[in-house]
Amino acid sequence: MSDQQSIPPQTQRSMPAHEYKMDPAPDWHPRHPGVGKLDGKCAIITGGDSGIGRAVAVLFAREGAKIGIIHLGEDRDAEDTHRAVEEEGSVAYCVKADIGRRDEAFAAVGDLAEKLGGVDILVNNAAQQYEETDLRKISEEQLRRTFDSNVMGYFFVTQAALGHLPDGGAIVNTASVTAFKGNDHLVDYAATRGAITAFSRSMAMQLVDRGIRVNCVAPGPVWTPLIPGSFDAEHVERFGTHVPMGRPGQPWEVATSYLFLASDDGNYFAGQTLHPNGGVIVGG
Repeated sequence: MSDQQSIPPQTQRSMPAHEYKMDPAPDWHPRHPGVGKLDGKCAIITGGDSGIGRAVAVLFAREGAKIGIIHLGEDRDAEDTHRAVEEEGSVAYCVKADIGRRDEAFAAVGDLAEKLGGVDILVNNAAQQYEETDLRKISEEQLRRTFDSNVMGYFFVTQAALGHLPDGGAIVNTASVTAFKGNDHLVDYAATRGAITAFSRSMAMQLVDRGIRVNCVAPGPVWTPLIPGSFDAEHVERFGTHVPMGRPGQPWEVATSYLFLASDDGNYFAGQTLHPNGGVIVGG
């Protein structure tokens, strides 16, 4: 998918949704040759099967990292990402788990840490969202599902990973532009992204003495499976056109922020948030 290509109307009645069903396919391909920024590193990426997670997995692999992916059940997408990582000359392991359940999160991290031979980088990225314009219509089931995925999962996976991360490791969490400007159609989702922003800042303070840098990426509208899985076909067709750049971002355009924060390039960053969002000004 080119940066300016239009998106035809489409929707998927599932969450998480599937990348292989999207038209056009998201563009996750790295743009530059690897220079070994992550040589010898092992990275675990939640939601690494598709979308931003896939772009991060492949980019990290190109830079020399071994990849562990946790996904909820998107087997075909996970297989495609596994293949793409191997095409970069690296290795990948995929584990299926519901990270909103503490026992599954700990088991998945432990399994991947053993297979990879350690964990140097953690990327908390898995998320779910559901559109609703009336707060009163958000069911307890939906609210708990959203928070289990987007908040509890980040806590549990991080708790599990801290037993493996060495001093000097890196954690990069995915938030959202909605944490900073709100979204009246995604109130519960925006609340979870705000929680992760605060979580990232607080964990950065807690882990600074170990040299573990914790930072955050807050993407704007990005063409990933989250979009056709969340919105109706008409919304999808105009998705991303409201930002100053007039288009949604592609996963590869966001993945570079994760690489910066996970590599030595981001050594003086802790508790910070990068904003690849198409020109939306936030925090001013």
